[in-house]
Amino acid sequence: MKRHDRFVFLILTAVMAASISVYADDDTGAATTVAIIGTGDMGDSLGPRFAELGYRVIYGSRNPDSEKSQNLVAMTGKNASITTQILAAQAGDIVVLAVGWPAMETVAQNLGSLDGKIVIDMSMPVEQAEDGYYVSIVATSSAEMIQLWNPGARVVKAFATQASYVIDDPDVVGGPVTVPIAADDRAAKEQVASIVAAMGLDPVDAGPLRLSREIEALQRLYMVPLLQRRGAAWEPYFRRSSFWECIWEDDWSDPVADAGKLADIPETQDPPKPCPGT
Repeated sequence: MKRHDRFVFLILTAVMAASISVYADDDTGAATTVAIIGTGDMGDSLGPRFAELGYRVIYGSRNPDSEKSQNLVAMTGKNASITTQILAAQAGDIVVLAVGWPAMETVAQNLGSLDGKIVIDMSMPVEQAEDGYYVSIVATSSAEMIQLWNPGARVVKAFATQASYVIDDPDVVGGPVTVPIAADDRAAKEQVASIVAAMGLDPVDAGPLRLSREIEALQRLYMVPLLQRRGAAWEPYFRRSSFWECIWEDDWSDPVADAGKLADIPETQDPPKPCPGT
């Protein structure tokens, strides 16, 4: 994880966060607890960002007493703590699985009951083919497998297609970065989208959880310039467009099953230009 001077950025983030609810809806006013399972490159970026938004953060680690773990807690702030992975997951209202494969297969099946919890998966289940490029090692997607192992959880695929340094500072690449979000649970998708927007990133509804397969394909594409050892990589940004609405007409295609009840995703971009000739 890389750290940058983010004074101005933090002020802007605080202003945005003030307009987005990030607290548990209860009578006590207690902050929602986010369990970060894994303290590697993504976990130690997301934890401090959640803490900045007012969440209580509890890390789940294989070595909670290590110097690295204790330093991470100190960096995250006064509402942070660290314990074992299973105890953290049980304490969290939102559980962020910031571990990779093949460890994910063991971790995600040994966190106890995750019933009713939002579970965010960002993992990339891959191996390198003979030519060096990544190929998937699962038949469906990591997120769908996590849902299968934890049927009562509200699994969301998110934070999967951007670098940790973008989590640290979304302005580092000089422009917006998009986070596709896939989930079957509409309310969970909306809550995660609000978090993404509050962090200064651009949330996009990527459809139901099975479309995590496409997000994981995008992950593999994301890695191509890195595997090629190119001098520059890329961060995804999906520009809004009304072009297709201008031309498709009513008989173009039947709408998807959930077209009448789509998730309400925070809008972070300017409105698209009007149709030509209007």
